[in-house]
Amino acid sequence: MPDRSFLDWPFFEPRHRELASAIDAWASAHVDDLAHSGSEDDACRALVRELGAAGFLRHSVIAPYGGARNQLDVRSLCIIRETLARHHALADFAFAMQGLGSGPICLFGSKEQMSALLPPVAKGEALAAFALTEPKAGSDAAAIELTAREEGGEFVLNGEKTWISNGGIADRYVVFARTSDAPGTRGLSAIVVPADTPGLAVAERLDVIAPHPLARLAFEDCRVPLDNLLGEEGQGFKIAMATLDVFRSTVGAAALGFARRALDEAVDHARSRMIGNAALADLQIPQAKIADMALGIDAAALLIYRAAWAKDQGAERVTREASMAKLFATETAQKVIDEAVQLHGGLGVKKGVKVEELYRDIRALRIYEGASEVQQLIIARQTLDNRLGEIG
Repeated sequence: MPDRSFLDWPFFEPRHRELASAIDAWASAHVDDLAHSGSEDDACRALVRELGAAGFLRHSVIAPYGGARNQLDVRSLCIIRETLARHHALADFAFAMQGLGSGPICLFGSKEQMSALLPPVAKGEALAAFALTEPKAGSDAAAIELTAREEGGEFVLNGEKTWISNGGIADRYVVFARTSDAPGTRGLSAIVVPADTPGLAVAERLDVIAPHPLARLAFEDCRVPLDNLLGEEGQGFKIAMATLDVFRSTVGAAALGFARRALDEAVDHARSRMIGNAALADLQIPQAKIADMALGIDAAALLIYRAAWAKDQGAERVTREASMAKLFATETAQKVIDEAVQLHGGLGVKKGVKVEELYRDIRALRIYEGASEVQQLIIARQTLDNRLGEIG
């Protein structure tokens, strides 16, 4: 039985506890079969379809466009991601991308854009994607080179995106492109590009340590209407950062789900594994490891749900809080899972054993949506700025 005592913390309302019970019951009944229903592409499509049918993707968009609430509720997103990740990484991935790929539309889309694009996402009938990264532009958005010039009442896109989750299976992408010669991030805009647009091609499918749909995209004279612009021209960086302000905490929540599962697996193994006449759990060194694992998990949960609560209470920006949550939770989950593997001994690196799977699943979370080192810079800069403001 996973620890659910954290749901009694003051960050949560009764509806969050009801949601946690509902998603856990659904995941227990459905996730394992869906996550193994063919290729990663097929499994993701199946998971999205069933998450939509069960009503959970309503939390990925806003009302009245099929969403559960008038604004994205970050605590709900975190609870769902944490729970799905505890069951299977691909289930978390399928849910997460519906939110991240639709977040910019929820936050900056016109009524017409939201009416057209959000309801199919909420129903699980369309797959969304967020296309920011390029071969020369990872954490540094100012280095984006993909261009979108105006010509004949259309945007014409040329360039590449890479490491795009849902790449190759998404129905549409929110693409961040350079629409002017303004320096740095000031020339960036966000544009919705349907996947079947001529000139957009999947240049390469990327196979990674924990497989999921991932691709490099090529844009060659790819034309979309000017109406596909999200927000205003030049707002691309603002849109990307506002979206990450919402979803960065949820990455920490997914890592928390992995860590909770690793602790459960370690405890079960320690109780049953005999060393001479004693169970592994009766020995002091394993006990110390388990204590550190439990401590790290609770500390991560506090940071995650503090950031989520602050955003839900109307904070304009939670960049520092979300960065702390993402950094601490992902780094801690890596340590917790590593200790779980160690406690399993040779069994911990055997294919098919859950902790071995978790060891592969966690690694990417320390990189995507801002690597750990980037989170450190964000936290340091905001802390220094705050101190300078106090002095001034």
